[in-house]
Amino acid sequence: MDEYLVPTSFGEDEFVEKKSRFIGRVWPVETEQEALDRIAEMKKQHYDATHNCWAYVIRDGAVRFSDDGEPGGTAGMPMVQVLQKEQLYNVVCVVTRYFGGTLLGAGGLVRAYTKGAKIAIDAAGRSMKRVWSVIYLPCPYSYYERVKLEVAAFDGLIRDTQFTAEVELEILIARDRAQAFLDRIVDMTAGTVEGMETAQEYRAFPVTQ
Repeated sequence: MDEYLVPTSFGEDEFVEKKSRFIGRVWPVETEQEALDRIAEMKKQHYDATHNCWAYVIRDGAVRFSDDGEPGGTAGMPMVQVLQKEQLYNVVCVVTRYFGGTLLGAGGLVRAYTKGAKIAIDAAGRSMKRVWSVIYLPCPYSYYERVKLEVAAFDGLIRDTQFTAEVELEILIARDRAQAFLDRIVDMTAGTVEGMETAQEYRAFPVTQ
């Protein structure tokens, strides 16, 4: 099971460039048909827009895009390139334009559609889909902050925290780094704190970039 980035959720943002309004939207999808359904939904919702340009990338599947009437190569392809630069899969992006009366030129269009895709991705957030080890780690309050720093250093996530007689943490660490993390905790605390792996999950969780 490979690891790859996907949008965390639906994301939307917009901006105005020389009186043209650009609305960028991104969705996580599982199939090409789901991507096409989202595109059709936007075309119906924004039937009065000048253009509804789109792009999608499906893991082990299709990569498709459309300029929707904009000059060739100025909209769909730049959007695909943003998705690929962000290393996102199972993602569809639609950038809607309401023309404001001023031509942007080819370079201006490329920049506008690139921006529309990027701000939508930023609004959606990014999640890593991979096999995560679920680790239960109880620790004294005196080690809590240090443990949090180690979790961050291993690109892990603290999914749950219970404050009882000690701090009980449920931590997610990439499976291939889990043992190194557990060893680091034991070493850092001179054996005072030990965690244990309780499960493994193949799913997406938000990451920061």
